[in-house]
Amino acid sequence: MTAGTTNASRGRHNDRLPAEVTSFVGRRHEVAEVRQLLAASRVVTLAGMGGVGKTRLALRAGHEMRRAFRDGVWLVELASLTCPASLAHAVAEALEIRDETTDPRLAVVAEHLRGKQALIILDNCEHLLDACAVLAETLLRAAPEVRILATSRQALGIAGEQALAVPPLSLPGEDESSSVEELTQNEAVRLFAERARAVLPSFAVTEDNGEVVRRIVRRLDGLPLAIELAAVRLRALSPRQLLERLDDRFRLLTAGSRAVLPRHRTLRALIDWSYGLCSDKERLLWQRASVFADGLDLEAAEAVCCGDGIAREEVVDLVIGLVDKSVLLREDHADGGVRYRMLDTLRAFGWEHLAFAGGREALRARHAGYYRELAARAREKLFGPAQLAWFRRLQAEHANLRAALEWSFATPGQYGAGVVMSADLLYHWITSYYLAEGRHWLERALASGAGPPVERGRALWAAAWLALVQADLPAAHAMLREGRRIGERLGDESLLGFVTMFCGMAAMVEGRPREAIVCYRQALELHRVSGDPVALALTLTRLSLAHSFLGESAPAVAAAQECLAVCEAYGERWHKAYTLTALGVELWRQGELERATELERAGLDYNRSMGDVLGEALTIEVLAWIAASRREYQRAARLLGVVSGVWGMVGAALSGYGHLAGYHDACERRTREALGGVAFEAAVRRGAGMERAEAVAYALREGRAAPDGSRAGPGDGPLTRREAQIARLVAQGMTNKEIAASLVIAQRTAEGHIEHILTKLGFNSRAQIAVWVGQRKREGDGVEERQAGGRSPDEEPP
Repeated sequence: MTAGTTNASRGRHNDRLPAEVTSFVGRRHEVAEVRQLLAASRVVTLAGMGGVGKTRLALRAGHEMRRAFRDGVWLVELASLTCPASLAHAVAEALEIRDETTDPRLAVVAEHLRGKQALIILDNCEHLLDACAVLAETLLRAAPEVRILATSRQALGIAGEQALAVPPLSLPGEDESSSVEELTQNEAVRLFAERARAVLPSFAVTEDNGEVVRRIVRRLDGLPLAIELAAVRLRALSPRQLLERLDDRFRLLTAGSRAVLPRHRTLRALIDWSYGLCSDKERLLWQRASVFADGLDLEAAEAVCCGDGIAREEVVDLVIGLVDKSVLLREDHADGGVRYRMLDTLRAFGWEHLAFAGGREALRARHAGYYRELAARAREKLFGPAQLAWFRRLQAEHANLRAALEWSFATPGQYGAGVVMSADLLYHWITSYYLAEGRHWLERALASGAGPPVERGRALWAAAWLALVQADLPAAHAMLREGRRIGERLGDESLLGFVTMFCGMAAMVEGRPREAIVCYRQALELHRVSGDPVALALTLTRLSLAHSFLGESAPAVAAAQECLAVCEAYGERWHKAYTLTALGVELWRQGELERATELERAGLDYNRSMGDVLGEALTIEVLAWIAASRREYQRAARLLGVVSGVWGMVGAALSGYGHLAGYHDACERRTREALGGVAFEAAVRRGAGMERAEAVAYALREGRAAPDGSRAGPGDGPLTRREAQIARLVAQGMTNKEIAASLVIAQRTAEGHIEHILTKLGFNSRAQIAVWVGQRKREGDGVEERQAGGRSPDEEPP
């Protein structure tokens, strides 16, 4: 496979468009128009004011059109970006392009999409309009079958663009004699009623309140965000009380500028009214929370938003107050943590009010300071039992980390802090799909010339490591030479130890294993003096691989065992996984296939928990060699297919472990000879077409796993086990609330699963789910028998 191969190139639909956790109301005409425009034009922009529903319309159109795009429909969310230079990185991340070569990101994205048939949704382009226009034109020229659907407050202004003005929802007429049945057929009324029921389950449009509801939605000009915010107020107000307060607020706004469109005044009036319902301290927290790029947790709110009128111990109650008022949206995460998100329009409103109050720059400084401290704490916890939690936390905070770095390198006097932060995040860059972006920040740090020499030295060896992973040896050598000069001048044994160790890694890549071993042993002596367990583990693993490569089994095993002891003493897992892989390679060389397999599977399981794609690929590569040694050639070929895309994304086979390429070539040659060219290529394609989770499960011999790691039953079709379970509860007539209570999950989580079920099955109603469940139940026994087929768990399917 070529560089940058991803799930999008494997002939599947992208299932990562966010689920519609609330019902989609109306817009049938607009959805149809979007589809018609995309059939005639390669770039369509949905233009309109904030809160009019551009994003929801784009996502619904994307869901409905996904079968028309062989290589998927992909959402690129741009609201949290503040720097045009980060646009290409954000697009590559959203498209799951695992290409960590040194090529410019825009060129990588364009090359990845060449020959693809895909729809790219660029959401919230208005603050990056010029950059988005350049990006769109570049991608359209490179990929003739790609289409772009953009949302923006104004058109991109590029050739061939079709702009669709997104209007508010249709409104009921002024005729007060409309029946309840007629009224509830209107889009704006339906949206208000459905959102009202979400906060007040007993709510219904009746003869008694129908006229009030009609007047409310007309006052709100049919704006979806305005309607949703108003409906939330029914927690405390009657419909009539709500209408009366809207009337008061709107009358005050009529004195505003007549140059502003009425709908804009309406939205501002509603948000301003919500703002007015907050206490002074809640308003202040709203303003300060608008500095976060992509959500926040309670600790971040307490650190960044307190002071100057808000005591730290008050923050939690203020957050609860903003959640109750739907200013902050609570989001539960799989690790049990809770984060809060603010709608972009509300975030922009808060930021604007912060400008009136002053202090934007001071708040940005506090935000950047907090995330610099977070990065430093993560580095301190890197080697220990809290490692996994910190890896995941940094992944969740990536947009805020990026914003902190952008501010640091854009603010005079802060460059040195940016140098430290970019180096502190080294393991975040190398384990979380951000290798190319991490090298970008480290090279920007080095180019700034800021920071004390010891920190520059650390940034040099960190950047050199990333360059070695990308097989950019000239750049790595240059950085290591400078790092050595700094280390010798300072007499810094830790810095010299890292530089020497990475010089050994470069020697291995260049085919000089004896020289590498000398470097590794010199580095070990320096690291033993500094007592850095991270450095010891990293060096011992590489030393073990070097001895193994030369056939020196005893020192290879001894180095690996010493490294495992260090890792065990600290409760460390990431370096342990790589050490298990190294030890497995040596045991495979000795012919101890069972023990080697056990070690590789243990390492793969660790890497899966960390989300380390490169680590997973290295271990699966070794499992392919073991499979070929066992004459399981079909399996070996499929595993080689799995890793081919990963090595392509980095631009270097066996990234960082190029000295092992001979083993790969021998495995491929032996497997091709055993299967024949046609069968070999077919098996490789099957491996390359696997989802990442499915591929890891296959390598671990866990059977066919669902994307979330659970196994779907034989009668569950495309659904995961959890989705199938929820589908059966829907068929029993349970409500979302009852399903959530039954499964002990959040109601929003249950709603999200149901939306995924509807999307996967192509249905529009719960009744269709119930019918489908009944049909599967009747067919289940026969299907299960056919799928089981008496095959043993380890037998290769045809």
